[in-house]
Amino acid sequence: MLIVGTGFGGIGTAIELKRAGFHQVTLLERAHEPGGVWRENTYPGAACDIPSPLYSFSFEPNPFWPKRYAMQPDIHAYLKRVISKYGIEPHIRYGREVTSATFDHGRWRVETAQGETFEADVFVPAVGQMSRPALPAIPGRESFAGAAFHSAEWDHDIPLAGKRIAVIGTGASAIQFVPEIRKTAAHVTVFQRTAPYIMAKHDGRYATWQKLLFQRLPATQLFGRARIFLLAEYATYAMTRHPLLAKGFELRTAQLRRRHLKDRKLRHRVKPHYPLGCKRILFTNDYLPALAEPNVSVESDRIDEITPRGVRTADGVEHEADVLIYGTGFKATEFLGPIKVLGREGRSLAETWRGGARAYLGMAIPGFPNLFCVYGPNTNLGAGSIIYMIERQARYVRQAVEQLARPGVSSLEVRQEVEERYDREVQTRLGHSVWSACTSWYRQADGRVSTNWPGLVTEYDRRTRVLDPADYLLRAQGRA
Repeated sequence: MLIVGTGFGGIGTAIELKRAGFHQVTLLERAHEPGGVWRENTYPGAACDIPSPLYSFSFEPNPFWPKRYAMQPDIHAYLKRVISKYGIEPHIRYGREVTSATFDHGRWRVETAQGETFEADVFVPAVGQMSRPALPAIPGRESFAGAAFHSAEWDHDIPLAGKRIAVIGTGASAIQFVPEIRKTAAHVTVFQRTAPYIMAKHDGRYATWQKLLFQRLPATQLFGRARIFLLAEYATYAMTRHPLLAKGFELRTAQLRRRHLKDRKLRHRVKPHYPLGCKRILFTNDYLPALAEPNVSVESDRIDEITPRGVRTADGVEHEADVLIYGTGFKATEFLGPIKVLGREGRSLAETWRGGARAYLGMAIPGFPNLFCVYGPNTNLGAGSIIYMIERQARYVRQAVEQLARPGVSSLEVRQEVEERYDREVQTRLGHSVWSACTSWYRQADGRVSTNWPGLVTEYDRRTRVLDPADYLLRAQGRA
């Protein structure tokens, strides 16, 4: 088995396979240490917006989380401890960037930028949806004379103290780093295209007695995990099936704006004008207070161009800056990124996905035998922990490998009609959901939602619990 990526998806799948007795597992990682997004995103204030008891593997709870919402270094350290505990390190090949994967004579041949070739019976891309930073197509972007970088590629060698900083974007990363950089910056100008919905982050450090309680009575931490899980399911239900319930969340966001922003013009400027949940809801206690500080300003006029000296908006004003930071998210709908994947009879995955990425249960693709995506199309969440979804996918992949381990079975390929029926159902449901109500990173340019799961995670758990061989074409060795 060959897995690409060492984030939660790749590591979780490797552990599931090893625990089932499949030890011939190799993980290819382009970087020189594991961690996925929690390795890459080192910007100031980087943290998770899902409480730690739920944002962790169910089989490996961590009683020693420092905070309810863990920071990036703590999550990265947790993942490395899991790798060590479950013996995954010897299976990882670092510094291997996968460039292509070809299904040939019943096996996958995977090539890297370093000139190496790996072969495997099963190919599992676990590169996630947040692995490739997205830069906006703004005229003059390359002309800026100062330092410029994306938040996912933070340049810690660039001093920010005393500088005029322009921040483009108001997504999940920006709302975390803006309050941090404004503490020492001369001025921070936040360029906002659309205002996000902001919810309070009920955070806090765990006391020593709480950590000891979690360690000695694990059920107490499990109770907290269950409570968070149920709240996330309720939020998903409100956004996907009962919009009136979402009004309660919307009122709470309005209360936060009134509490922290006394300037009515500023409060109006950062008020969202789309249904709650259509774009990602953001959790923070610091962002709104930061916007009220005298060295922070919010510009909501459209950006016309980036100039050598700063950013020019549609009103003709040039906002001068020394440093430009892009908080513009990721290419979430470009699954597998630049990897060239060729399936049975040379079928191109890029061509297959020309109208948008799609896969049965987010994992299996017709024409691509023995390939299973982890955190693939339509498996992202509007609320809840993606690690819950990853564990269900790992369980399903393990069952696929068990099918392939049966005598006489060499390939497993989802039936075309099964995937098409599934995709029609998912897209129909998403078409009636809040995620189709506005433009966001959840959607492609043509309106197709290729990222999100349309229901509760408990439904996904049920539908992936048992792999049904009738959904697949099982081929014997030597058959086309």
